[in-house]
Amino acid sequence: MKLKIAVLPGDGIGPEVVGQALNVVKTVCHKFGHELEYQYAICGAHAIDEVGDPYPEATHQLCLESDAVLYGAVGDPRFDNDPSAKIRPEQGLLAMRKKLGLFANIRPIQTFDSLVHKSPLKEELVRGADFICIRELTGGMYFGEKHEGDDMAYDTNIYTRNEIQRILKVAFEYARQRNRHLTVVDKANVLASSRLWRKVAQEMALQNPDIQTDFMFVDNASMRMIQEPRFFDVMVTENTFGDILTDEGSCITGSMGLLPSASIGTYTSVYEPIHGSWPQAAGKNVANPLATILSAAMMFEYTFGLKDEASEIRKAVDASIVGNVRTGDIQIEGERTYSTSEVGEWICEYINND
Repeated sequence: MKLKIAVLPGDGIGPEVVGQALNVVKTVCHKFGHELEYQYAICGAHAIDEVGDPYPEATHQLCLESDAVLYGAVGDPRFDNDPSAKIRPEQGLLAMRKKLGLFANIRPIQTFDSLVHKSPLKEELVRGADFICIRELTGGMYFGEKHEGDDMAYDTNIYTRNEIQRILKVAFEYARQRNRHLTVVDKANVLASSRLWRKVAQEMALQNPDIQTDFMFVDNASMRMIQEPRFFDVMVTENTFGDILTDEGSCITGSMGLLPSASIGTYTSVYEPIHGSWPQAAGKNVANPLATILSAAMMFEYTFGLKDEASEIRKAVDASIVGNVRTGDIQIEGERTYSTSEVGEWICEYINND
C-alpha cells in the first residue's frame, strides 16, 4: 500500500517526538512492504516566525492532499506571556481543526501493568482501566462569538443539533466496537447547550438500544474518573469539557507522554500526542516519544486499516516499557534514564527483529 502523510512537527519538543514517530512509521512500512511518501510543513510559532501565520495556506493544502497528518505540538512562552498578542500558535491548531472539519477527537486512556505505580492514584483503582474519550472538537466556546475588553469579556458556548448528532454517532459506533457502554457527559442542570446535548443523546439512545447509555454531569464525571476509572468504556462530551477531562486522564496512566489521539472528520485525519510543546525541554532529547509513536499506531489502524502494523507498534511500545527502556517521566527510580532518541531507536530495532 502507498501511504502519503503530511508531517507537522510544530514547536518545542514537537520536532523531537515526531522525528521518532516518523522513524517508527518508516520501519513499519519497510517491514510490511508499504511505500511511504511524506512531506514536512510548518505550523504554530515556527510558522508565525516564518510567514506570520500559525497555519499557512501551503500547510493546509498539503494536509488536504495527504492521507493523514502526523502532528507534534504548538505553543511558545513568547505568546503565552503576552496577553496583547493578536496572533498565537494555538490559533493555527484551531484553524486546522476547522478547515479540515476535524469534529471528533478520539483519546484512548489505557494503563500499562508495568506502569501503574507511576500513577498518583492507588494501584487497585487504575489497574485495568481502559476507556476512550470522544471530544467534540469544532464547536462550543472555543469557536463561539467572543468579546474581550478591559472590564468585560465573554465566550459563547454554541452547539447545533447537527453538530451534536454527528459526534454522538461516532460515539455510539465506538461503543458498539467495544463493550457497548456509552457515557454522555454534560452540565444539563445549568447550561442550555448541555440540555440540548442531553435531549439529542436521549433520542439517539432509543435508536441504539443495543448500547447501554448513561448520563453524567461533568463535575461528577471528573470525580468518577479518579474514584472508579474502570467504570467507563466510551465517554463523549463537548469541546471544553473534553479538553479538561482528557488531560485529567493522564493521572490514570501516570504520564501525558503516554496518551495518543486521533482527530477525525470531513477531510484528512490528524494524529497527535495530547501533551503540549513543553518548550523548556526543547532540544534536550528528554521528552517521552511514546504518545506520538502510539498516535502513529492509531494512524495505521484508523486511516489505512492496517491493524497488524498498528499492533506491531503497540507491541514494541509495551516491550520497551517492560524492558525499562524509558524516559525520565516514567522510569523506575534507580534505573537508567533513556533519551527521546534512544527510546525511538530501541522500538525501531525491536520491530525490525520481531
